[in-house]
Amino acid sequence: MRLMFSLIITLLITLPSLADSHESITVGENDWPWWRGPNGNGVASANQNPPTEWSATKNILWKAPIPGRGHASPIIVGDQVILPTATNKQQRVLCFNRNTGKLDWSTVVFQGGIMNGNRKVSQASCTMACDGKRLYVNFLNGKEGSREGAAYTTALARDGKKLWTKKITDYVIHQGWGASPLLYKHLIIIAADNKKSGAIVALDRVTGDEVWRAKRPKKPNYPSPTIVHANGREQLVFIGCDLVTSLQPLTGKSIWQFEGATTECVSTTVTDGTHIYTSGGYPKNHVVAMRADGSGKIAWRNNERVYVPSMLFHDGYIYAVTDPGSAVCWKSGTGERGWKQKMGGAFSASPILVGSNIYAVTEKGECLVFKADSTEFKLVAKNILGNEVLSTPAICGSRIYMRVAHRTKDGRKEVLYCIGK
Repeated sequence: MRLMFSLIITLLITLPSLADSHESITVGENDWPWWRGPNGNGVASANQNPPTEWSATKNILWKAPIPGRGHASPIIVGDQVILPTATNKQQRVLCFNRNTGKLDWSTVVFQGGIMNGNRKVSQASCTMACDGKRLYVNFLNGKEGSREGAAYTTALARDGKKLWTKKITDYVIHQGWGASPLLYKHLIIIAADNKKSGAIVALDRVTGDEVWRAKRPKKPNYPSPTIVHANGREQLVFIGCDLVTSLQPLTGKSIWQFEGATTECVSTTVTDGTHIYTSGGYPKNHVVAMRADGSGKIAWRNNERVYVPSMLFHDGYIYAVTDPGSAVCWKSGTGERGWKQKMGGAFSASPILVGSNIYAVTEKGECLVFKADSTEFKLVAKNILGNEVLSTPAICGSRIYMRVAHRTKDGRKEVLYCIGK
């Protein structure tokens, strides 16, 4: 995940901050290759025109059934739409054709060993990542029906062939695991905080060999690792376990660390280049702007509950949706509130910014599109699809890819939708 500054986009992007003497990471202009999109900050390319209105019969280009359950977002690379899923017997990766929705391949990563967790989580909650040649997926697997096991990362070829699997650390489920893998230069970085053996681990993304490991407190915590460019340098920032931590991405060595945040956090940190913005929800709610220079200075804070959805930074303002169901805008430097609007419904999915529009989906499947306007809340459209959404959409190539659940008398069924004009 990369934050803040736009990548140089050509017909085919080679990410300059990710390329070194090792194999480079290459994704297409219209791809969504990892959690929170190409820049890792929830900001989609402004050079597209996805619909703002849709329904079950309007602007649906295709839909495909998803066996099992998962809360991971889809990723889109080339002509592939890829996501993980889990049943009570298997954890697998599915690949759909981007143009037709046809299932191209399905690979079983783990047979059996499905663990128990919180009723709201799934056993396929970590969004995957792609470096152009390989796919990376995180799964918990262990004692069948228990809360004890281990966190694993698996690499697959683009045709679904398994390349390697690496145990990251022992893991005891408190809620579940939703931390997505982070690609950085020749590394894939995985975070697996838990009450038994928390760790942040960097692997060589080609071989799976461990490059560095940072031990963590034995506390439950759920954010995905992220790279921010702040205070003139790239920093791997991680929140939770009652800490705000900055590490050197290539070595795992500490840059700075302070007590702060809360014990359990979920959202992915964003930056304005000077501050990092953290949020959490247990045991206390908080949104905090901390200087990224290692001083530990807090610019501002409040007690809004932005626990699960990640925030957005845009043109000097922070935009967020709160878990209980409001949209909020704050001035990034001071925390002064521009506006707060009750939206209705709770949020788990993170908002996505496309141009001047923000797309935010409630847990009941209602997507509200509103303007990234600091002066007032301006609703553009409301759309409903299905009746349960816990996965963040992917928006690229003027299409919206949504993982939606339909609950009927026949049970819960997931569907992957491709929405476009």
